[in-house]
Amino acid sequence: MAAKILISAALLGGLSAATLYRAQSREAAIAAEFPPEGQFLTVNGAQVHVYISGAGPDLILIHGASGNARDMTVALASDLEKSYRVIAFDRPGLGWSDPIPDQSLRGQALHLAAAAAQLGVENPLLVGQSYGGSVSLAWALHAPLKPRALVLISAPSLPWPGPLDMFYRLTNSGIGAALVPPLAAAFVPDSLVDTTVTAVFAPDPVPPGYARAIAAKLTMRRATLRANFAQVNGLRPEIVAQEPLYPQLTLPIELIHGTADTIVPLNIHSKPLSERLPNAHLTVMEGAGHMPHYSHRAETLAAIERAAERSGLRAPLQSP
Repeated sequence: MAAKILISAALLGGLSAATLYRAQSREAAIAAEFPPEGQFLTVNGAQVHVYISGAGPDLILIHGASGNARDMTVALASDLEKSYRVIAFDRPGLGWSDPIPDQSLRGQALHLAAAAAQLGVENPLLVGQSYGGSVSLAWALHAPLKPRALVLISAPSLPWPGPLDMFYRLTNSGIGAALVPPLAAAFVPDSLVDTTVTAVFAPDPVPPGYARAIAAKLTMRRATLRANFAQVNGLRPEIVAQEPLYPQLTLPIELIHGTADTIVPLNIHSKPLSERLPNAHLTVMEGAGHMPHYSHRAETLAAIERAAERSGLRAPLQSP
């Protein structure tokens, strides 16, 4: 019996060592393939990675779950930087930003607002996609550096019925949170990343070269997976706590949402929110999925301009 226990322990130890070695090797390759492209700020001892381009009024891009700032810059920065100083953060724990102790929406919002303050930002226009839209709402509610307007793209804003999918529920426990990130980092094939991207865009097509352009593999590192799982698993209760505060939001809000978004459904989030807040203007895109900043880029840029005009950040364009 003792021999069997020793053999089992040795096998488990070998499997653990092999998993650790493979995860470390893959992470090193990913880091070499997708190094930081921006600059670093330090907030309360944690590094914040930020891309800055263009000149003009400050516009801050906040990306969604399982991503990094490149998702926003690849989609929008080339046009926005002609008129704005575009600031795109990697959220805490994702991309090249360090994780922070308080990974709640409020904690992330305060952390990013402190980073923005270091850049001399005052009253920025916030553009948040998906989970980044939820962070933008928290920023407007809690941060001392107040935004001038919000543009929320496919953003979770209200509590939803039912649980998250099985993969997230599996990590919402001590054992799951400990086991899944190293196993995923070591063994999840690149093809699964591509499959996930396809599902996120559906029913819209994935732009050619998207996964490489936004460095999607950066998400498949243990620390990033842990941060992402914790943030997404905590989202619903944080939305429940945040919802009663929405009447405080009197700034201009532009909501952008597709009717075919099954990840963050229009009728649960942006539509009812627009009916509650008289200062919220909703743009509905028929047949669009969860990524309208790619599939309906012109409409997204138009909503950003509308928010800038409504807030006084930019003068309305004069008709010829």
